[in-house]
Amino acid sequence: MKASAFFTPEQQEVIVRAIGEAEHSTSGEIRIHVETSCKANVLDEAAWLFKKAGMDKTADRNGVLIYLALKERSFAIIGDTGINAVVPPGFWDSIRDLMQQHFSEGRFAEGLAEGVLMAGEKLKEHFPVAIDDVNELPDAISFDKDETGI
Repeated sequence: MKASAFFTPEQQEVIVRAIGEAEHSTSGEIRIHVETSCKANVLDEAAWLFKKAGMDKTADRNGVLIYLALKERSFAIIGDTGINAVVPPGFWDSIRDLMQQHFSEGRFAEGLAEGVLMAGEKLKEHFPVAIDDVNELPDAISFDKDETGI
Protein backbone atom coordinates (compact mmCIF):
# COMPACT_ATOMS: atom_id res chain seq x y z
CA MET A 1 0.00 0.00 0.00
CA LYS A 2 1.28 3.44 -0.91
CA ALA A 3 1.52 5.90 1.97
CA SER A 4 -0.89 8.30 0.26
CA ALA A 5 -3.62 5.62 0.31
CA PHE A 6 -3.21 4.76 4.00
CA PHE A 7 -5.65 7.39 5.25
CA THR A 8 -9.10 8.00 3.80
CA PRO A 9 -9.82 11.55 2.63
CA GLU A 10 -11.95 12.00 5.76
CA GLN A 11 -9.09 10.85 8.00
CA GLN A 12 -6.68 13.17 6.21
CA GLU A 13 -9.11 16.02 6.82
CA VAL A 14 -9.22 15.21 10.56
CA ILE A 15 -5.42 15.32 10.73
CA VAL A 16 -5.03 18.50 8.69
CA ARG A 17 -7.79 20.18 10.71
CA ALA A 18 -5.89 19.25 13.91
CA ILE A 19 -2.72 20.82 12.49
CA GLY A 20 -4.62 24.03 11.67
CA GLU A 21 -6.22 24.10 15.11
CA ALA A 22 -2.91 23.46 16.86
CA GLU A 23 -1.13 26.18 14.87
CA HIS A 24 -3.94 28.72 15.24
CA SER A 25 -2.66 29.94 18.62
CA THR A 26 1.07 29.54 18.12
CA SER A 27 3.90 30.56 15.85
CA GLY A 28 4.98 26.90 15.90
CA GLU A 29 4.84 24.71 12.82
CA ILE A 30 3.70 21.08 12.84
CA ARG A 31 4.07 18.67 9.94
CA ILE A 32 3.09 15.06 9.38
CA HIS A 33 5.03 12.90 6.94
CA VAL A 34 4.07 9.32 6.07
CA GLU A 35 6.39 6.90 4.27
CA THR A 36 5.48 3.52 2.84
CA SER A 37 8.81 2.18 4.03
CA CYS A 38 11.86 3.50 5.84
CA LYS A 39 15.18 2.10 4.67
CA ALA A 40 17.16 3.63 7.56
CA ASN A 41 16.67 4.10 11.28
CA VAL A 42 13.31 5.85 11.68
CA LEU A 43 14.71 8.61 13.89
CA ASP A 44 17.57 9.26 11.47
CA GLU A 45 15.16 9.38 8.54
CA ALA A 46 12.85 11.77 10.41
CA ALA A 47 15.79 14.04 11.25
CA TRP A 48 16.91 14.02 7.61
CA LEU A 49 13.39 14.90 6.41
CA PHE A 50 13.11 17.60 9.07
CA LYS A 51 16.10 19.39 7.58
CA LYS A 52 15.15 18.63 3.95
CA ALA A 53 11.70 20.18 4.49
CA GLY A 54 13.29 23.31 5.96
CA MET A 55 11.71 22.78 9.34
CA ASP A 56 14.95 23.89 10.98
CA LYS A 57 14.59 27.29 9.29
CA THR A 58 11.51 28.59 11.13
CA ALA A 59 11.97 31.96 12.81
CA ASP A 60 11.66 30.62 16.37
CA ARG A 61 13.10 27.15 15.68
CA ASN A 62 9.80 25.69 16.89
CA GLY A 63 8.92 23.16 14.23
CA VAL A 64 7.64 19.68 15.06
CA LEU A 65 7.66 16.74 12.66
CA ILE A 66 5.73 13.52 13.21
CA TYR A 67 7.10 10.85 10.88
CA LEU A 68 5.44 7.48 10.24
CA ALA A 69 7.00 4.49 8.48
CA LEU A 70 4.13 2.16 7.63
CA LYS A 71 5.89 -1.06 6.65
CA GLU A 72 8.11 -0.92 9.73
CA ARG A 73 5.17 0.07 11.96
CA SER A 74 7.33 2.75 13.49
CA PHE A 75 7.22 6.49 14.04
CA ALA A 76 9.27 9.37 15.39
CA ILE A 77 8.58 12.84 16.73
CA ILE A 78 11.22 15.51 16.10
CA GLY A 79 11.16 18.95 17.71
CA ASP A 80 13.51 21.78 16.74
CA THR A 81 15.92 23.41 19.18
CA GLY A 82 13.55 26.22 20.21
CA ILE A 83 10.76 23.95 21.40
CA ASN A 84 13.13 21.30 22.75
CA ALA A 85 14.73 23.93 25.00
CA VAL A 86 11.44 24.66 26.80
CA VAL A 87 9.48 21.41 27.00
CA PRO A 88 9.82 19.38 30.20
CA PRO A 89 11.76 16.11 30.22
CA GLY A 90 9.63 13.27 28.87
CA PHE A 91 7.24 15.55 26.97
CA TRP A 92 7.84 13.94 23.58
CA ASP A 93 7.62 10.50 25.21
CA SER A 94 4.17 11.38 26.57
CA ILE A 95 2.98 12.30 23.07
CA ARG A 96 4.56 9.11 21.69
CA ASP A 97 2.80 7.00 24.34
CA LEU A 98 -0.59 8.62 23.65
CA MET A 99 -0.18 8.09 19.92
CA GLN A 100 1.06 4.52 20.40
CA GLN A 101 -2.07 3.66 22.38
CA HIS A 102 -4.28 4.85 19.52
CA PHE A 103 -2.10 3.15 16.91
CA SER A 104 -2.26 -0.18 18.76
CA GLU A 105 -6.05 0.05 18.46
CA GLY A 106 -5.82 0.81 14.73
CA ARG A 107 -6.88 4.43 15.24
CA PHE A 108 -4.05 6.14 13.37
CA ALA A 109 -5.81 9.36 12.35
CA GLU A 110 -7.12 9.91 15.87
CA GLY A 111 -3.69 9.22 17.35
CA LEU A 112 -2.02 11.68 15.01
CA ALA A 113 -4.69 14.33 15.62
CA GLU A 114 -4.37 14.01 19.40
CA GLY A 115 -0.57 14.05 19.22
CA VAL A 116 -0.68 17.18 17.07
CA LEU A 117 -3.07 18.93 19.45
CA MET A 118 -0.93 18.00 22.46
CA ALA A 119 2.18 19.41 20.76
CA GLY A 120 0.17 22.49 19.79
CA GLU A 121 -0.78 23.18 23.41
CA LYS A 122 2.87 23.21 24.45
CA LEU A 123 3.81 25.35 21.45
CA LYS A 124 1.05 27.82 22.34
CA GLU A 125 2.34 28.00 25.92
CA HIS A 126 5.88 28.91 24.88
CA PHE A 127 5.38 30.43 21.40
CA PRO A 128 2.05 32.27 21.32
CA VAL A 129 0.87 33.52 17.96
CA ALA A 130 1.91 37.04 17.07
CA ILE A 131 -0.23 39.55 15.18
CA ASP A 132 2.12 39.34 12.19
CA ASP A 133 2.48 35.55 12.31
CA VAL A 134 2.95 33.80 8.98
CA ASN A 135 2.28 30.12 8.38
CA GLU A 136 5.83 29.21 7.38
CA LEU A 137 5.17 25.61 6.33
CA PRO A 138 2.22 23.83 4.68
CA ASP A 139 -0.31 22.10 6.95
CA ALA A 140 -0.98 19.29 4.46
CA ILE A 141 0.22 15.76 5.19
CA SER A 142 3.19 14.84 3.06
CA PHE A 143 3.75 11.33 1.77
CA ASP A 144 6.63 9.28 0.33
CA LYS A 145 9.51 11.46 -0.82
CA ASP A 146 8.85 10.64 -4.46
CA GLU A 147 5.23 11.74 -4.11
CA THR A 148 5.81 15.06 -2.34
CA GLY A 149 9.19 16.35 -3.34
CA ILE A 150 10.36 16.56 0.26
